[in-house]
Amino acid sequence: MDSCDTQGKREPAEESLERRTLHDFGYFGHFLHVYEGGRGGKQHILSKLYYRDGHLTQRELLEATSISSAALSEVLSKLECEGLITRSRSDQDKRQQVILLTDEGHTRAEETVRAREEFEEMSLGVLTEDEKSALVDMLDRVRAHWREIEGRKAECKRN
Repeated sequence: MDSCDTQGKREPAEESLERRTLHDFGYFGHFLHVYEGGRGGKQHILSKLYYRDGHLTQRELLEATSISSAALSEVLSKLECEGLITRSRSDQDKRQQVILLTDEGHTRAEETVRAREEFEEMSLGVLTEDEKSALVDMLDRVRAHWREIEGRKAECKRN
């Protein structure tokens, strides 16, 4: 059967290991989004700024995240309204905006980073170090496989 063909497939059994695993992945994604602020939310942006000594250009911040320019602008506007960042034009390149953490923003970013570190330690506390290592190896293999699938799907769309 052609790898682009989707006909002739049957839905997996309700209790298959694959279905249970993918269901768990969905829950994990939801949990991380709710409790860790996703990959483009205010907490994520504050953390990026914190780890870069409290300042980045908007372009650098965009490159360091996986969100669109419009979404980043929206998050930055919210952070600015909350008094957590300031934006100003770069002295070197007037087209660039420099994003700076305010004192309050630095405090909030520090709290965010500390809470994330505590969450990371606690989240897999049910596993031994060997189990964590095995899990990371397995998830890395799944991610690599999914990227191959993604590449094949993109190729099918181009053809």
